[in-house]
Amino acid sequence: MGWGGSFHGIQGRKGDRFIRMRPVRIEQFRFGEITVDGQRYTDDLLLLGDRVRPRWWRKEGHLLQLTDLEEALHDKPEVLVVGTGAQRRMKIAPEVVAQARKAGIQLLEFDTRTACQTYNHLLGKRKVVAALHLTC
Repeated sequence: MGWGGSFHGIQGRKGDRFIRMRPVRIEQFRFGEITVDGQRYTDDLLLLGDRVRPRWWRKEGHLLQLTDLEEALHDKPEVLVVGTGAQRRMKIAPEVVAQARKAGIQLLEFDTRTACQTYNHLLGKRKVVAALHLTC
């Protein structure tokens, strides 16, 4: 796989010129599984506008810290949607809330099903990214 192979939605090799594509859309979510633009994922992931970061792992499993979101915050989104799991087990560290506020990013926290619906609803209206925990 080329340089962009780990991103769904970006194709090419190192040195290729990339064209921004439309934002990725969630087609289906159920416990432990999500389908984004026809691609099925079974691990937590980040939705980064026009691409997906699969197999997204956090420093501490059920605690979302600022270091876990560096890639998501890099492009300065207007909205960060966080899916904290079906039973909302993943917690958001206070530093994440503080940094989002300081950067003018609206932080929306929901169970993952609601987060998926909210993300899709905001597509095309706001610059939105999502951090999704697919299980508990």
